[in-house]
Amino acid sequence: MTDNNVLVRVDNLVKHFPILAGVFQRQVGVVHAVDGISFSIRKGETFGLVGESGCGKSTAGRTILQLYRPTAGRVYFEDADLVALKGEELRRTRQRMQMIFQDPYASLNPRMNIREIVGEPLLVHDVGNSKEIEDRVNQLLDTVRLNPGFASRYPHEFSGGQRQRIGLARALALSPSFIVCDEPISALDVSIQAQVINLLEDLQSKMNLTYLFIAHDLSVVRHISDRVAVMYLGILAEMATRDELYAHPLHPYTQALLSAVPVPDPFVEEKRQRIILEGDVPSPVKPPSGCRFRTRCPLAEKICAEEQPAWRDVASDHWVACHMVK
Repeated sequence: MTDNNVLVRVDNLVKHFPILAGVFQRQVGVVHAVDGISFSIRKGETFGLVGESGCGKSTAGRTILQLYRPTAGRVYFEDADLVALKGEELRRTRQRMQMIFQDPYASLNPRMNIREIVGEPLLVHDVGNSKEIEDRVNQLLDTVRLNPGFASRYPHEFSGGQRQRIGLARALALSPSFIVCDEPISALDVSIQAQVINLLEDLQSKMNLTYLFIAHDLSVVRHISDRVAVMYLGILAEMATRDELYAHPLHPYTQALLSAVPVPDPFVEEKRQRIILEGDVPSPVKPPSGCRFRTRCPLAEKICAEEQPAWRDVASDHWVACHMVK
């Protein structure tokens, strides 16, 4: 890797899911979940990945961690090519990469108590004896601001916000350097969302963590992220620093997304022009030719149907894929 400050580099990542039909389960098509995305995440930063539901954000996060094996492309974690790693090598590297899942109700095993859930990564990777694991679990629960005395309780005895803290404690068990946060607050109440976001930020500064923060809430992403990439139907539409992207969005899709974010000033909100996108998101089974966004784009021209726009740096680290941006 050329930049020593880069922790994760994604190079033309592709993930397709086969569509099987018939008695013999023949493949009749593919779902283009992720279709050639490239970006890098620097050490200690929070990289936001945003887009509508079904655009491939979560699949991208899981493929980066090799929970899904990619169809094509490369993922580099420091100097290691994760796609090339297998077996014990991949297992050892996985200790330094963890994930916080979207649904705090489905991601915790209801048959295990909290001590077993948080301590499971330590058991799987054979880190410490039973006393050391118990001490580590108590320390982790204290770190995420839960009472260690609750360790013998089961997930159903906790609220959604508390369950997400338990998931965070589990992710921190092996002292990772990189965490994929897959919409970690979307299932929580607004007041609890703020608590979890503040906790994530505190832990990042104390433990020098690097986050890939996947979300569809643009205001939350603006608060927590250093750089932001906008995803649409399996590809990246735009990527820039947070302040640059929110102040000067270039791609029509980004402009439409940001126009939907409410502004707390009623005078500004009244004068603001909303961009209403027409039509539905096309199927990832048969995405449009050329630019994926052209079927809903108010600026689309003939070239948009004929050629896929190049992913290019149009300003200082401001990337966009659009024929209309000069």
